[in-house]
Amino acid sequence: QFVESGGGLVQAGGSLRLACVASGSVGEIYPVGWYRQAPQKQREWVATIPNSGKTNYADAVKGRFTISKDNAKTTYYLQMNGLRPEDTAIYYCNTDPPFRPWGQGTPVTVSS
Repeated sequence: QFVESGGGLVQAGGSLRLACVASGSVGEIYPVGWYRQAPQKQREWVATIPNSGKTNYADAVKGRFTISKDNAKTTYYLQMNGLRPEDTAIYYCNTDPPFRPWGQGTPVTVSS
């Protein structure tokens, strides 16, 4: 189970930090990713943090977003800088690949 928070309304160029609390030991076993779904579009992958090794980012967010986790591997973060209107979406976290039930997500709206 994942519970996301931290979304909101921000102007273009602004920043937000999303948080995702993972229940159980899922983060100790599987990579965890952030995903997003914009209005009338398919859900898409944004970034992944593995148990060890390099983080990965979608080209659309590379250089602007940073994924991280706490040492207990129970809370995952997505620092989003340089936000653009096209980043407007509901943001979710899940395993990568995603096989756990989706949470409610947290909405991000970027105004131009």
